[in-house]
Amino acid sequence: MFRDARPLVVPLCLIALLAACGQEVTAPLVVRPAMVVQPLPSAQSVDSFPGEVRARFEPDLAFRIPGKVSKRLVEEGQRVKANQALAELDAQDVRLQLEATRAQASAAEANLQLVRADRDRYKTLLDRQMVSRSQYDNAENLYRSGEARLKQIKAELTVADNQTGYSVLRAPQDGVIARRSVEVGQVVAAGQTAFTLAADGEREVSISLPEQNFARFRIGQSVSVELWTQREQKFAGRIRELSPSARSALPNLCRPCGVCRRAGAGRPGPERPGTHRLRSGRATGGAALGSQRRERRELCLAT
Repeated sequence: MFRDARPLVVPLCLIALLAACGQEVTAPLVVRPAMVVQPLPSAQSVDSFPGEVRARFEPDLAFRIPGKVSKRLVEEGQRVKANQALAELDAQDVRLQLEATRAQASAAEANLQLVRADRDRYKTLLDRQMVSRSQYDNAENLYRSGEARLKQIKAELTVADNQTGYSVLRAPQDGVIARRSVEVGQVVAAGQTAFTLAADGEREVSISLPEQNFARFRIGQSVSVELWTQREQKFAGRIRELSPSARSALPNLCRPCGVCRRAGAGRPGPERPGTHRLRSGRATGGAALGSQRRERRELCLAT
């Protein structure tokens, strides 16, 4: 049986030898080191954001009573002094109410004198035992009621007198009229905004801030502000406020914040954009005034 398999051994060996000669020898793989580069902002890179110079405090001024506007004494952008009259209401109804209250006060005083005389008379009769104790107590109660009524009328008279003064809207402090919201002949409600006053004192620059840059800012971070008209002068400041959320009326998910600067560094004005710059995470930026921009988002800093 094995003798019959000998002729097959030689051909099989030749086939295996030829197959071994046909294989290519592969060189071993050499692992070469690779360098990964992470792009980082340069220490001198500058990010610019538009801003607007405005007053630190901008109270809305309104009448404390309703009525019809009879006079408007100031215009938008006009400088005003403390206690200066800004507008007046038609005070005819208020004066009539004041006169009616005065008449009630006079009647209450006359009634008080009458019940006082009755009480004194009943007191004399009681001492002589000519009237009962209950009659005297009734006279005493009438006197006390008249006294309380007079006190009430006098308080109402003070309120009516105050309302007569409320018919004139006055500036609470020095400043500039930033916005005007009433016209002569307009009927306004109590508390309805008539003017917005940009008060003198501190100024702030509100700067637009894209959502993706919000994490780079923090309250108290130092900045510098640069006005468009005073490019050679910079004002030191710090971030005073950061908005907790983006304003729905402002696109691109920008967050409001504010920049406060010392008084005299710039005058407030509507739609006066600026530029805010940061260098490598440390605020060294400026706010410059330029062309008008209708859509603005804000960022806040303070000195």
